[in-house]
Amino acid sequence: MRALKPVMHRFACAFVLGVGLLCAGGAAWAEVELREHLRQRLEAVHSDSPLVAAGSDLGSAELLHALYQQRAWRPIWFDAEGRPSAMQAQLLAAVDRAADHGLNPAHYHRGVLEELLAEQVGSADRRMLADIELLASDGLLSLAYHLLHGRVDPESIDPDWLLRRELPDLFELLADGRGEGPVDLVAVLDSLGPRYPAYQLLREQLALKRGLAVNSWQPIASGPLVRPETHDARVSAIRQRLIELGDLVESEDQVASDPDFYDAALVRAVRAFQDRHGLMIDGLVGPRTLGELNVPPERRVAQLRANLERWRWLPRDLGDEYLLVNIAGYSMHLRSFGEILMTQRVVVGTPFRRTPVFSGSMSYLVLNPSWEVPPRLAGQDILPRIRADETYLETMGFSVYQGWGADEQRIDPASVDWARLSARNFPYRLRQAPGPENALGRVKFMFPNRHNVYLHDTPTRTLFAHEERAFSSGCIRIENPEALTQWLLNERSTIMTPERIRAVLDSGVETTVRLDRPLPVHLLYWTAWVDDRGRVQYRRDIYRRDPPLIEALDAAPDELEGY
Repeated sequence: MRALKPVMHRFACAFVLGVGLLCAGGAAWAEVELREHLRQRLEAVHSDSPLVAAGSDLGSAELLHALYQQRAWRPIWFDAEGRPSAMQAQLLAAVDRAADHGLNPAHYHRGVLEELLAEQVGSADRRMLADIELLASDGLLSLAYHLLHGRVDPESIDPDWLLRRELPDLFELLADGRGEGPVDLVAVLDSLGPRYPAYQLLREQLALKRGLAVNSWQPIASGPLVRPETHDARVSAIRQRLIELGDLVESEDQVASDPDFYDAALVRAVRAFQDRHGLMIDGLVGPRTLGELNVPPERRVAQLRANLERWRWLPRDLGDEYLLVNIAGYSMHLRSFGEILMTQRVVVGTPFRRTPVFSGSMSYLVLNPSWEVPPRLAGQDILPRIRADETYLETMGFSVYQGWGADEQRIDPASVDWARLSARNFPYRLRQAPGPENALGRVKFMFPNRHNVYLHDTPTRTLFAHEERAFSSGCIRIENPEALTQWLLNERSTIMTPERIRAVLDSGVETTVRLDRPLPVHLLYWTAWVDDRGRVQYRRDIYRRDPPLIEALDAAPDELEGY
């Protein structure tokens, strides 16, 4: 086991300070045997033996050692006479709070603690009391840490998830819990989770979906397309399902006399449901709409749990103004001081060329950009087109080069035997000049990163009409680059007038424009989120990232290391 990191030591002490567990001062501990039990067992942390209590492995062993050593081995959950402390009465309710955040209370010793707490009444067994002490502290420390940073290391299940997670100062974070008076453990734990309103709304949805999962969930039968103003035996089931899901208010239902008639109120509810699930909003109940209506609550519960965990991976503050792309939602949002200024459709990477998840800082734009084709795309995508059409390079505005910098040489395409080249043997560079055929369109928005991923315009405008838009090679194509350009260069700051922007674009000359201050950019992946109208949105998991995350959330606890 690795040595305890200083920040983890500080974490343990800060959490205990935050919940007021060190407030006992120098009170004498009458039951010296319990302290000795704790000392002897915790000193074994640095041996090869795992730390175990009542048959359960303790994941935060080094944190526990640091914590109790600082306390001179005094217990937390028992008073000076060996009786349960006032804090102990809140213990199970605090551990149960894990479920409200999409975590499993069993991973924090919930079951064994309940058994031991019942058995401890009147017991003088110091080993049992030491087991309770260690299990309770281990469970609470682990839960607190997971609420702060997430239970799963994202890069352990998805190498394309590259957000840097900060370690906040827990002394500051828990400062409100240091005051005098009784400590509310549940409130302290809740304060550690993300404070974004969207996270709290997802927690509410999790509770609602769990309520639905208790009831019998019968799939609505398949059949022909259900059209407005028609009768179908499934309409009553569709109506009831939309009431359960909150898309139809019962007071709107005025068809009790004809429950199989697909009326206007139900059409509105179906359209709202389609909007929340990224479907074509046409009011027709076809196979895709019916499929989403039949998703069982248990699957939605798992989906919500996965996305609550993704929120816990994020920085505690996304910035006063920032641009956020939800890859799974095919959308871009521009926010400034809590207000959504702009929303656009986007095209993202295919499942085979995924758009990575990371945060960057936009620092400049390029108007009328040229496109330096990445070597992989040149060999895999462009080479077959060159072979199929000898005029392709000229028609699309490509030039061929070898070398870089002072050694760069322009090559005559006619001198190249393209048939002898392959994706693995492609020694040339391809550069596409600015113009109407350029793959980047008329502007690209740069936030330098090691993935060479950025936002840009596109000449292929028809792709934005699709509900699902995973067509790119990893970069993000945006629907209305002109609006974002105007906001960055003229509305956010007066870098260029609208007339000057238009003149540069019309000139066709490649022009770099630096921002006067950077703009945070967050590329995220949410398959469930709450929109600006307070509605929960669900999307298909295009990169199949949910299943491994849910599996990791359900797996047995690991030691709290590697964070």
